[in-house]
Amino acid sequence: MAHLQDRPTAEAALQADLDFGAQRAAAIYDVGHSTIFASRSDPRFSYCTYAPPPTGRTRYPRQLVVVMHGTGRAFTEYRDAFAEFAKWNDCIVLCPLFPVGPQGDGNRDGFKQLREGDIRYDDVLLDMVAEVGEKFGCDFSKFALFGYSGGGQFVQRFGLLHPERLWALSIGAPGSVTLLDMDQDWWVGVRNFEQKFGKALNLPALRQLPVHLIVGKADIETWEITHREGGKFYMPGANDAGRTRPERLEALRKSFEANGVAATMDLVGNVPHNGLACCDKVQDFLAETLRTMRAGAAR
Repeated sequence: MAHLQDRPTAEAALQADLDFGAQRAAAIYDVGHSTIFASRSDPRFSYCTYAPPPTGRTRYPRQLVVVMHGTGRAFTEYRDAFAEFAKWNDCIVLCPLFPVGPQGDGNRDGFKQLREGDIRYDDVLLDMVAEVGEKFGCDFSKFALFGYSGGGQFVQRFGLLHPERLWALSIGAPGSVTLLDMDQDWWVGVRNFEQKFGKALNLPALRQLPVHLIVGKADIETWEITHREGGKFYMPGANDAGRTRPERLEALRKSFEANGVAATMDLVGNVPHNGLACCDKVQDFLAETLRTMRAGAAR
């Protein structure tokens, strides 16, 4: 009779099957190139990830790299472009999807300004970061952030609002820039920054943040980035930073420099408006920043 008592009960067998199923599903849908998940805090927004399969040879605590899409929403393409970087640098990649028209109005551009109606896109992203950290058991109290084109607008403004949450910031080819100009209101400047966001501009933290700027040298078309009176984002000074994306990014670099923020800038030859063609340079910047950060932590 004793050997019969050692046999698993039907309930235990079912639980074992469920546990195996959950582990198998996680291996298929969470590890590596993930499926697409709705954000638990606001299911209007989604994300995908790349998490390197566990090898038992991880040298460092895993870090998070967030890559923000532009107006075309090519979020899975950016995830795939950063997969090898993540594998060799002990990182997880998070790529949010902020779809067109979450308020039903077809607006393509709301996320670029951080606020759209009752939506705070910076909070949406921070909730996703917390969710992914819990999923993988990682401390992502700080993360790296890269965005290109419309994503470049988002990440630049996120960096102004939350520099203390970042260990690196890479701003790619934004069509419009927010300068550190205390004589202009948001979004052209930051005079009313605290009134707009309920949080003061944290210049000391911004000055400590490694910042990278990147744009193609041939990225000179202006049809999409010239603000005209009556446009949804038009305001006085909207075009003052320059005509082209390289000119506007250089104006941002000078604005940072004038306020004690050191930013390196890559002007990539023979590249038009093509974010994927800039990823290698961005990854070089992130890898160097990681090496410096990890060497400092090891001391």
